[in-house]
Amino acid sequence: MGAIAVLDDGSPRLDDGSPRAASPARGEGDAVLLDAYSAAVIAASERVGPAVVHVEVAQGARSAEGEAPRRGSGSGFVFTPDGFILTNSHVVHGARAIQVSIADGASFDADLVGDDPDTDVAVIRIGGHHLSAATLGTSRGLRVGQLAIAIGNPYGFQHTVTAGVVSALGRSLRATTGRLIDDVIQTDAALNPGNSGGPLVNSAGEVIGVNTAIIPFAQGICFATAIDTAKWVVEQLLRFGRVRRGYIGVGGATIALSRRAVRFHGLAAGAGVRVESVEPGGAAQRAGIEPGDVIIGYDGENVAGVDELHRLLSEERIGKATKIALLRRTQKLDLPIQAAELPPRG
Repeated sequence: MGAIAVLDDGSPRLDDGSPRAASPARGEGDAVLLDAYSAAVIAASERVGPAVVHVEVAQGARSAEGEAPRRGSGSGFVFTPDGFILTNSHVVHGARAIQVSIADGASFDADLVGDDPDTDVAVIRIGGHHLSAATLGTSRGLRVGQLAIAIGNPYGFQHTVTAGVVSALGRSLRATTGRLIDDVIQTDAALNPGNSGGPLVNSAGEVIGVNTAIIPFAQGICFATAIDTAKWVVEQLLRFGRVRRGYIGVGGATIALSRRAVRFHGLAAGAGVRVESVEPGGAAQRAGIEPGDVIIGYDGENVAGVDELHRLLSEERIGKATKIALLRRTQKLDLPIQAAELPPRG
């Protein structure tokens, strides 16, 4: 171990400049630990802060009575120097006009590149070059308890920094479309209306999530879409302007299966998707699926509910000839099916 130096701010460091943990045995108390915590938050916020933007949107057109369009706002962050910005879908979806203010106060009109309500991620773009851009990290390897820093514009207070920890990993959150957003990060870094779309960053100033939701009236229960999910969505939006997903044309509900049916057919799961409606001309109708059937498998995977079926209808299964397993009264059937692409949402 190298020699120990104490800097002017009182924080202990090795002779190579790297921080060393405080030790009560050496007479280093809570003040040193708090200084190290503060230094980490300051460094991360200074690194990412210049990339954080304020997003204002106008929804709809002026009414016949002359009423102005509804307005809303949120946060976002530049992730490429030429002006691509990550934000939330619910901030910009259906916007008639989008305006972005960057850290130095300059304002730009923004174009919507694409948004995905199913993960609450959107990409917009402003004109510009050599803009300050945040570094996208990874959500793999995150640990519960590690530092999490949120930056955004709650209630219009620009570049507000809050800090907390990663409270839990692998949460699921219901999107406004009804689909589950998987691999959601839970944090107690305080979020408020207007934080939506801002970055959640680690102590190195790398973005680990896109702040997306709070639970009203709860204390310290906030959520962010994991950055690995967001990066996959960004790739899709830049290529296609939307996220491509499979679609078979059924309306259904998750139901529990009887123990007798599970035992008789040797099923791995005790639930399935009861088909409530079948879209005329859709893949399900062409496959011979009928209302009242219970879907229990797709492409060799178990289907124990609507959410599992959604997850299986991924881009790589569009146009793929496979089989869907279902129960029809006392019979177990395997029907050939080929998923189509989910039409874009309006």
